[in-house]
Amino acid sequence: MEKIFKTLDEQIFILKSKNLIIDDEEYVKSVLLRENYFFINGYRYLFMKSLNDRTFINGANFRELYALFYFDRQLRNILFKNILIVENNIKSIISYELSRKYGFKEKKYLNPSNFTNDPKKNRQVNDLLKKIKRQININGGQHTATKHYQSNYGYIPLWIVVKVLSFGIVGELYTILKHEDQEEIAKIFDVDVENLLIYLPIIANYRNLCAHEDICYEHKTQKEIPITKYHELLNIPKMNGEYIYGINDLFSLIIILKYVLREDDFHMMLKEISYELDYLAGRLHSINIDKVLDRMGFPKNYKEIVRMD
Repeated sequence: MEKIFKTLDEQIFILKSKNLIIDDEEYVKSVLLRENYFFINGYRYLFMKSLNDRTFINGANFRELYALFYFDRQLRNILFKNILIVENNIKSIISYELSRKYGFKEKKYLNPSNFTNDPKKNRQVNDLLKKIKRQININGGQHTATKHYQSNYGYIPLWIVVKVLSFGIVGELYTILKHEDQEEIAKIFDVDVENLLIYLPIIANYRNLCAHEDICYEHKTQKEIPITKYHELLNIPKMNGEYIYGINDLFSLIIILKYVLREDDFHMMLKEISYELDYLAGRLHSINIDKVLDRMGFPKNYKEIVRMD
């Protein structure tokens, strides 16, 4: 069925016809105009009677719907700034290890012999190195530091190059390193190589989601993280022998960040998320905050992860 343009009055009529309480139409019009009906509508599922009955539960108010939307925005902001810290850390560590071992000029650190000799990855190695060189050529002239090194020294060291590389490319770079180099980097975060290979694309996925203002709180990733000590320590419930939280949901990202963030940064991040959850709880009336936590994959005792080693 074709979707056609609807005025603000028509949008409000639709919401009301689905049993949503609107106590101030001018306020709702202002929100819909600024934030977009489509995006606000993406937060309706927790307030619906069922997937088959798309009407809102009794007592559901537009202000609650917007409160969840606003919570998700604040959540994205908190996660994004912390993911950027991880991104900077990963870039710095990889560039340091490769420069120390293979040299700091492009011809040295981008030599194919520095990377895995697995014949199955030959094409990936060559394609990724071409991609990196292309990003250097395209983005290098737009950054003061890269222009400075190119103009004054005739080369751009890797610790400068990583600034113009996307997190996705840097994460892929890790996948083609020699195993001993992967181990050196993983050891800094006190995780296994196999786990870091899973963690990096998940972090990159959430980074892009946060940057583009997509729905975050209920996001599920394609990759699942392996069971960690935190699943057991938090006594996360199981269903059919499988943990129901912290596998491919937002809490799995929190577990990853527990490993890769500095302790102080992680503590502050969780404190900020907890504050936003408490603020949201005070604005919900037709549903309980536990319903939001469940959708996020957060166990009720999620705060305890801060004190766990």
